[in-house]
Amino acid sequence: VELHESGGGSVQAGDSLRLNCRASERSFNYYHRGWFRRPPGKGREFVAAISWRDDSTYYADSVKGRFTVSRENAKNMVYLQMSNLKPEDTGVYYCAATKWGEITNQNEYDTWGYGTQVTVSS
Repeated sequence: VELHESGGGSVQAGDSLRLNCRASERSFNYYHRGWFRRPPGKGREFVAAISWRDDSTYYADSVKGRFTVSRENAKNMVYLQMSNLKPEDTGVYYCAATKWGEITNQNEYDTWGYGTQVTVSS
């Protein structure tokens, strides 16, 4: 049972990127799916999440209005569309899955991808 991220890269401030997270099993369509990031020299933090029950979405204050999380169950995919990127968005981005628990709390997630690097230059 695995999650695989892709879509990271190096961009300029103001650019956009879309991160992709593919699940190895269709059963993950019935899991909450979250995005987290680890900025350089800092701890991992919550970015965005989407509920499997009703597709409700949740965002960190720092990314509200710029990032959009969505899912495509037919393809076992979850996406993070990032717009108007800022240098402070730099970090390793991880997707994760949990069956239940507080959707914004990383400690509730038990399945993680290996991460994809996003670097935003000013």
